[in-house]
Amino acid sequence: MKAVVATDSFKGSLTSLEAGNAVKRGILRCFPDAEVTVLPLADGGEGTIDAIAPYIPGISKSLTVTGPLGKPIVADYIFDDTCKTAYIEMAKAAGLTLIEKESRDPYLTTTAGVGELMKDAIINGAEKLVICIGGSATNDGGAGMLQALGARLTDENGNSIEHGAIGLKDLRKIDCTNLIGKDISIVVASDVTNPLTGPNGASFVYGPQKGATQEACSKMDSWLLNFAKISGFDPVEEGTGAAGGMSFALKNFLGAEIRSGADIVMEITGLESEIKDADIVITGEGRMDSQTVNGKAPFKVMQLAKKYGKDVIGICGILGDGYEECLKAGFAKIAPLINPSMDTEEAIRSVEQTIVGVLDQTPDNFSI
Repeated sequence: MKAVVATDSFKGSLTSLEAGNAVKRGILRCFPDAEVTVLPLADGGEGTIDAIAPYIPGISKSLTVTGPLGKPIVADYIFDDTCKTAYIEMAKAAGLTLIEKESRDPYLTTTAGVGELMKDAIINGAEKLVICIGGSATNDGGAGMLQALGARLTDENGNSIEHGAIGLKDLRKIDCTNLIGKDISIVVASDVTNPLTGPNGASFVYGPQKGATQEACSKMDSWLLNFAKISGFDPVEEGTGAAGGMSFALKNFLGAEIRSGADIVMEITGLESEIKDADIVITGEGRMDSQTVNGKAPFKVMQLAKKYGKDVIGICGILGDGYEECLKAGFAKIAPLINPSMDTEEAIRSVEQTIVGVLDQTPDNFSI
């Protein structure tokens, strides 16, 4: 039997590869002679660059940049000199996990550090940027990034606006004369389809997890709308609300293409070629529910596997509301861990035990 394992991370417990290797050990306990291939999976969020790094013939470059709250931090990106491509993860310079929970404040957090990583890559010869924008702490519409790349965002007196979402309330003019990056290829890796503004926009949907009250969300939404009006771009276009509007700025000011982060990762790791020859495919993430079928990474794996007529098992920590939609969409079986509150070592053991239990059942419709 040949099995392909590609799970997303189990956030707060297991990385993609840790979960995948635990599944592999479970398979080998049932089928010692099985050929098991484990590939990393990510959707553009935190950990994406680390997941794809082994598949990119590039080097890691570190530099000191402006952190999400304005303090200097060290962040890195990967530069592949063979194709002049830089791979940048927003979470490394403006990520939510860089800030203690009690200090999170999207009024103040900035994307400037991401712009500084981009600028460094461009100066060093990058002709293409792949920017993974999940896991951000920001809601500034990408304003800080634009400023770092040379754009002037000014108030009524011609002074540069403050960093953070709060600076947008004073924005009156945008001058992109000296903006760099407009003449290179930029691909945005994202799994978010929300618009920039409105009830389903960046502020209302993602603001609370970044530390915003409902009142703050309302104010930030109006400031982002002001930003869009001044720039002349559509504030309700699908996908422009990712990472607090970072995708809005990348797409409209720099001509970036927004793509599924999971699709990009699967292409880089060569998942499709592995699935073609597999007997069974196993994927999963920390929680599987009705949202999983809205383009999340495990759903993308399932779609790819079904293209070649492969059976797909989902492994998850928690089964959420509407998980039945996953079964209707094509998963042969979804198996949750017994106790989703367990620590890391228990979680690893439980993944192994869960997959052993699933494979021991050997359903008739599994090609094993």
